[in-house]
Amino acid sequence: MRRWRNETWTWSEWDGAERERRIAGTGWKHECTKTEGRSNSCVGAGGDRNAMGETKTCTVRTRKFMTNRLLQRRQFVVDVLHPGRPNVSKSELQEKLGKMYNVSDTKAIILFGFRTQFGGGRSTGFGLIYDSVEAAKKFEPTYRLVRFGLAEKVTTSRKQIKERKNRAKKLRGKKKAAVTSKK
Repeated sequence: MRRWRNETWTWSEWDGAERERRIAGTGWKHECTKTEGRSNSCVGAGGDRNAMGETKTCTVRTRKFMTNRLLQRRQFVVDVLHPGRPNVSKSELQEKLGKMYNVSDTKAIILFGFRTQFGGGRSTGFGLIYDSVEAAKKFEPTYRLVRFGLAEKVTTSRKQIKERKNRAKKLRGKKKAAVTSKK
């Protein structure tokens, strides 16, 4: 039994034409094709898709491009159009932006803050292209460097952090700076 707009029906109650009309009325289309070596792969209204149901193409556009000489980088807003695909990986975007802006080392490209628009098909985020990997390590926050594999995550226990904080509360001046700087 299936529910359809407060109606209860079964597939056997309808003939094929009625079923197609109901499916077409929802804007949803589903066709299954047989491929060699694999099970059924689905082809929907979105065009050519691979076995995962994703289109292979995505369009990358940049806007609000700015050169920031003080921080040795170029910064911009990245718009990614990816119809029929849930999202695009940052590594794939790094490669595409590296080709667009002739970057020799893609590790100098930092991408963050991506949000997918409601309904999918388009994402927007921020991009930074540093002049060198050394400049990225100098100016980027540590957590972003860890994400892109440019730094190792420092792991300390919560208890150690709290003890250091409480020791620092009891000190002032140079002694406090010496206690807090030891990480």
